[in-house]
Amino acid sequence: MEAYTKENIQLLPKDFDSGMDVKWCPGCGDYSILKQVQTIFPDLGVPKENFVFISGIGCSSRFTYYMDTYGMHSIHGRAAAIASGVKAANPELSVWIVSGDGDALSIGGNHFIHLMRKNFDVNYLLFNNQIYSLTKGQYSPTSEKGKITKTSPYGTIEEPFNPSELALGAKASFVARTQDRDPKHMQAVLKRAHQHKGTSFVEVYQNCPVFNDGAFFAFSAKETKKEEAILLEHGRPLIFGENGTKGIHLDSLTPVIVDITQDGVNDLWIHNEKDKTKANLISRFFDTAFNGIEFPRPFGVIYADERPVYEENLVAQINEVKTKKGKTSLNKILSGDKTWNIL
Repeated sequence: MEAYTKENIQLLPKDFDSGMDVKWCPGCGDYSILKQVQTIFPDLGVPKENFVFISGIGCSSRFTYYMDTYGMHSIHGRAAAIASGVKAANPELSVWIVSGDGDALSIGGNHFIHLMRKNFDVNYLLFNNQIYSLTKGQYSPTSEKGKITKTSPYGTIEEPFNPSELALGAKASFVARTQDRDPKHMQAVLKRAHQHKGTSFVEVYQNCPVFNDGAFFAFSAKETKKEEAILLEHGRPLIFGENGTKGIHLDSLTPVIVDITQDGVNDLWIHNEKDKTKANLISRFFDTAFNGIEFPRPFGVIYADERPVYEENLVAQINEVKTKKGKTSLNKILSGDKTWNIL
């Protein structure tokens, strides 16, 4: 897609910088996410005035202040609901939702699952640092079991949410994962999310250097990432390992790690973004749920399959009713057609 131009002036990343002082802690992964979003926006082919950012409450939700676009720093956990209204009112807008793991999956959990189900054509960026940062280090819905925090001094006793598995269970049409320490990968995933017509859910592993430092470093550090992370590419086999010598084979519906040097590559699992059954299995690599074996963490597009979007169905339904019934007065709509005579 060609970059958007207006009056022969090419937009640049700096055109999406609001100029406000960025008030995140030094080393926060949010800086990288902001940078990558501003980097790709000139190339999306969208008029600048059509971008809208909606956020809830939390460190991540300051994002709206730093983007030179329309936007709203809204209510705790309610970003998805407000963004739905924005998109329904003006389907031409490119709507982006920014939320944290606490904002999205705790108080905002109900709105999150219903946004996935309804499938508005919006983009949902979940900044996951597995902790409550703005309120100073309490455990969140994605904190690992046993984690010691200010609100779990003896370790959490709860099972954490797996955001990608949750999104798939709620009928999301696009699910992907990336991380703050891999800028090129994040840019590619964000572009794919924008291209997808429907609710695009992108989980971003984001480091909190103050309250949960290094939570995801194993997936990006040179010494460990080849063993701990696996990059998903549509139509390509699932291969990982220090020298690319490990692969994943699917035995019925059970993933199995194999040694390519011994077993070859002919029988490896080929990633298919449109296969939801396999997408659910990939999302569960997070849980190391297969025979107690630890699997690499998947990054990339886990699932992508377009279906009709909510706002178009809504407009179609309204037009259909108008055609059948014609215009109706507001008083008649409000009074309805159910009346009783009280004697």
